[in-house]
Amino acid sequence: MIEKGSWVLLVDRRGKRYLVKVDDREFHTDLGILRLGELIGKPYGCRIESHRGETFVALKPDINDIIAKMKRGPQIVHPKDAGIIIAYAGISPGDTVIEAGAGSGALTIFLANAVGPKGKVISYEVRKDFYEIAKRNVELAGFSDRVVLKNRSIYDGIEEDVADHIVLDLPQPENVLPYAVEVLKPGGYFVAYTPCMNQVHRFFMALERFRDHFMRPRTVEVLVREHEVKRECMRPKTTMLAHTGYITFLRKL
Repeated sequence: MIEKGSWVLLVDRRGKRYLVKVDDREFHTDLGILRLGELIGKPYGCRIESHRGETFVALKPDINDIIAKMKRGPQIVHPKDAGIIIAYAGISPGDTVIEAGAGSGALTIFLANAVGPKGKVISYEVRKDFYEIAKRNVELAGFSDRVVLKNRSIYDGIEEDVADHIVLDLPQPENVLPYAVEVLKPGGYFVAYTPCMNQVHRFFMALERFRDHFMRPRTVEVLVREHEVKRECMRPKTTMLAHTGYITFLRKL
């Protein structure tokens, strides 16, 4: 049931989405005014009409809805990359994940969803403004119970004694390797997300000093191409979500 103060995703006849907090107030759209209080006590999936007779469906938002609508600072890690990180590293319920470069908190939210209520995500963010944005977005997603945000640089060291995985969205992930060797559990993954090829090369050069501690590294790039499907024709869309970053996986021995 929809409760007062809960978040709801409203979808109109055009497919336009609105993420709103339910309260005894009016919500204005170009298709009319909605009285959000009418949703209280009703099940998700119910309909609500504007004063112009336009119908909206009220859905329970998932993390993709929240990330699409949340406030952003820096560029986020896209779902296509977050999905590969979680899948290839085998991040599972109950895991403890150390993240750095929280940014707007998108990857933090994906990781928190994967580790579940019994897991933990400890996220380092050196910039105070990004830290505040990430904190608000984590609260919006409802994951404050399993996310610890720290306004400090992970380059200065990892405060935790042990972690199942380490996931970095930083320009110099090689600076964290000495700490990862001490903190990461055997079998755990060190994941480095880097936008530029020269960053990957520099990381691999630094990795030579730590080869005995990790299995053979793996670097991937994820491209997503959607297709238009019509009655008379199916074809790739003329635009696609191509390069966003290189993702390198190391597994601790």
